[in-house]
Amino acid sequence: MIVVAGESLVDLLVRADGSVRAVPGGGPYNTARALARLGSTVAFAGCLSDDRFGRMLRSQLERDGVALDLAIRTDAPTTLAVAEIEADGTAHYHFYLTGTSASGLLPSHLARLPDETTVLHIGTLGLVMEPIGSTIELLVGSVADSVVVFADPNYRPAAIADAPAYRDRLHRLMPRVDVLKVSVDDLAWLHPGAEPLAAARTMVARGPVVALVTDGDAPVRVVTRSTVVELPVPSVAVVDTVGAGDAFGAGFVAAWTDAGHGRTDLGDLDQVLAAAVYAITAGAMTATRHGADPPTRDEVSQGTTTLSSP
Repeated sequence: MIVVAGESLVDLLVRADGSVRAVPGGGPYNTARALARLGSTVAFAGCLSDDRFGRMLRSQLERDGVALDLAIRTDAPTTLAVAEIEADGTAHYHFYLTGTSASGLLPSHLARLPDETTVLHIGTLGLVMEPIGSTIELLVGSVADSVVVFADPNYRPAAIADAPAYRDRLHRLMPRVDVLKVSVDDLAWLHPGAEPLAAARTMVARGPVVALVTDGDAPVRVVTRSTVVELPVPSVAVVDTVGAGDAFGAGFVAAWTDAGHGRTDLGDLDQVLAAAVYAITAGAMTATRHGADPPTRDEVSQGTTTLSSP
């Protein structure tokens, strides 16, 4: 069982031509869907509104095969994110958070993980809003030693009112994080003025066994305490980047667990690189589609042979 803890929301995608489309979103929500499509057994731990958008979010999780045993119903309105899509497919976000559903996860809702949990995935706004941020922090501090903790900060500056407090939270979490997925933009914001690899090494030194550093269509860098390995990213026709990073993270976790690996195996660089290659394919395929529409396991298997590398 993989547990993804964090927010669900609705992305209002505003394209350069002025068109608007409402789609299910939120980093953890996208990750849970991607994991289910990749064949993993996954549960979403977060709040889902009973409003129309919330029902849409719940229905999509059910269609993709995500377990909802840890999902909490709430009458608070669904959290909204406005994603302005540029001509090159990149997205810029604005958030409507106050009094909305995603923030409401309490420690009493998630006192402990199911015994069969092998991976806990955390990140994005679930580490920013309250009380969900404190709930996840408590959860990370209580997980069993065997559980792999995968963190994707996926920073959203427009949603972070107290930057020092957010950085402090990540600092506190790092000793129990095993795999850290960060973009160069994440690193630039978390460690202003530092070169990306130096910033990644600083974070790895705090606890993670490996950091997966993404940089758009540039090579992914796999950073450990002793080495850095670059992996090429396929050249694809980007439609937009919404959900691509989430699919990348899901791809790594899916490949890792499908291979039967656990926390003690993260020191095996060859296995980490194999999972990262799979993750790159999942992320690249998502970027060729509108919105967060992650590929299935079969599509990724086919994609590893059809996507071209630069």
